[in-house]
Amino acid sequence: MAVPSAAVQPRPSILSRSLSSLAESRNALGFGFMLPAAALLLVFLTYPLGLGVWLGFTDARIGRPGIFIGLENYEYLWSDAVFWLSVFNTLLYTISASILKFALGLWLALILNQNLPFKSFFRAIVLLPWVVPTVLSAIAFWWIYDAQFSILSWALQQMGLIDHRINFLGDPTNARASVIAANVWRGIPFVAITLLAGLQTIPQSLYEAATLDGASRWQLFRYVTLPLLTPIIAITMTFSVLFTFTDFQLIYVLTRGGPVNATHLMATLSFQRGISGGQLGEGAAIAVAMIPFLLAAILFSYFGLQRRKWQQGGGD
Repeated sequence: MAVPSAAVQPRPSILSRSLSSLAESRNALGFGFMLPAAALLLVFLTYPLGLGVWLGFTDARIGRPGIFIGLENYEYLWSDAVFWLSVFNTLLYTISASILKFALGLWLALILNQNLPFKSFFRAIVLLPWVVPTVLSAIAFWWIYDAQFSILSWALQQMGLIDHRINFLGDPTNARASVIAANVWRGIPFVAITLLAGLQTIPQSLYEAATLDGASRWQLFRYVTLPLLTPIIAITMTFSVLFTFTDFQLIYVLTRGGPVNATHLMATLSFQRGISGGQLGEGAAIAVAMIPFLLAAILFSYFGLQRRKWQQGGGD
């Protein structure tokens, strides 16, 4: 008896079965979603980074491609006092601002995590310094720090705390402190809101159990809040350190590296040498010299997270 042709099911080919299993795989789906982002990173991050590394080994200038000169740019920077001053300024700026942003941001996050009236309104207000464009913030601080018309100096004089106006941006020590204060004001909202989001994930039952056991407010923070918030702190401070270390706009608008190179960061010095001065190779070498510091910050955060995961009983 002949079998009807409709009952015969064609056997799927190996290719169609492979495509079907690939479409059903969650890993493959995730990889497909990541492809556009990976392509953008490849075009707008990997290529400029590779070009910068290459330019650091050349004597390229604006309008001239240059030739390969090996490590001459780095040898020159090794003996350049201004470059080492910019390294010192960058580390001082990053460490001081990051510590202050963490301390004040954590304190603000703990306050905003309480049951306060108009809590949503205050959370929105806190974000304003972060939302305002950096250049506008820098211009506002430039007026606040103005040698003649500083509102800060005027207020301090009216309160009788000083008898003459403060030269905020003309004195090297004052200029360093002034740019750090401006960066802290701008960066606190990012730290505070991110840590506040972490605080929201901590179960209240843990606080209630610790309170029943007689824990004080400090012990609640030390043994409940801080350990559970550590992974969020590591990620938040990694981004904060990266943003601070590579800061350019705030310094460029306020001081342009002055006075007497006292506020020159590696980013601003790279721009001055490479773009304003036309020495593309030297400017690229300064930018490349920033990479080890950035990698150190990322690795510190990564190993910190791994250590925290091991303490909590997690695997690799």
